[in-house]
Amino acid sequence: MNDQQHFKFSTGVIAYPLFFVLLIWLVFWFEIRFGFVFNSYGVHPGKLLGLRGVIFSPFIHSGIDHLYSNTIPLFVLSVALFYFYRKIAWKVVIFGILLSGLLTWTIGRPANHIGASGLIYVLVSFTFFKGIFAKHYRLIALSLIVVFLYGSMIWGTLPIEDGISWEGHLSGMITGLLFAVIFRKEIAKPKKYVWEEEHYNEDDDEFMKHFDEDGNFIERIDESPDDLEITYHFKSDND
Repeated sequence: MNDQQHFKFSTGVIAYPLFFVLLIWLVFWFEIRFGFVFNSYGVHPGKLLGLRGVIFSPFIHSGIDHLYSNTIPLFVLSVALFYFYRKIAWKVVIFGILLSGLLTWTIGRPANHIGASGLIYVLVSFTFFKGIFAKHYRLIALSLIVVFLYGSMIWGTLPIEDGISWEGHLSGMITGLLFAVIFRKEIAKPKKYVWEEEHYNEDDDEFMKHFDEDGNFIERIDESPDDLEITYHFKSDND
């Protein structure tokens, strides 16, 4: 699969991330409009009922600031995921939510862990490490952009601020790295030129036949009955 086939824009690149963002805003609006509080549906470590938060927690936020701070990175990183890794994008999102949620339930404090930040950390980690493992210039560039925009998020995986689910962030970071390793073969292969192929033979290359042993270009006119050859000699300023 070449770059043009792999890095191809489609309506889903924008539509799926936009739908997800609108859905979490819709849940928040529903809470405000009808007076519900869904915080108890978050991941609650140590409680069997708390496992329901593995599915529900990404859609629940504590307030408008919490929701807003997650909206932009979630949308940007999701668009990047569906554009550059569209074949595995849904796997990363769905299994990322599940695995990061389970890890949070395993290592987290006994509290309700809510918000889409766990998934955001999955996307940041996956995008960064996947680009490094791919060794593809476009994906490496994407990794550098992610580091520039969201590199400071690494501090969110440490217990340095009260009220922040650093366990959820750390679980997302670990999950993203794990997926980058698991899906390391699911990458666009850098385009190889003819002379980069393993079985390339210079003698069989028609283009190379236009140069003599000294590197001079030879224009062959096959239609000429005398098999005329025109040789161009290039001289440097030191000649």
